[in-house]
Amino acid sequence: MAAIDTSRTAFGSASVANRVLGSVSSVIGAAVAWNDARVTRNALTSLTDRELEDIGLSRGDIDSVAGSRR
Repeated sequence: MAAIDTSRTAFGSASVANRVLGSVSSVIGAAVAWNDARVTRNALTSLTDRELEDIGLSRGDIDSVAGSRR
């Protein structure tokens, strides 16, 4: 009786496609994270010192709260 192995793909095309899609996904994820940090930073920067104090922050805390990866 013969068995067919369906877990292997011809010429490794699936592994190449998975690597490409994984790279594209990583780039998109990094862009989304960067944009989220930018929006948060802009929103916090637009607050007055009094409003920042009300939420327990100071101007020096904005970059760390925004999640910048510098």
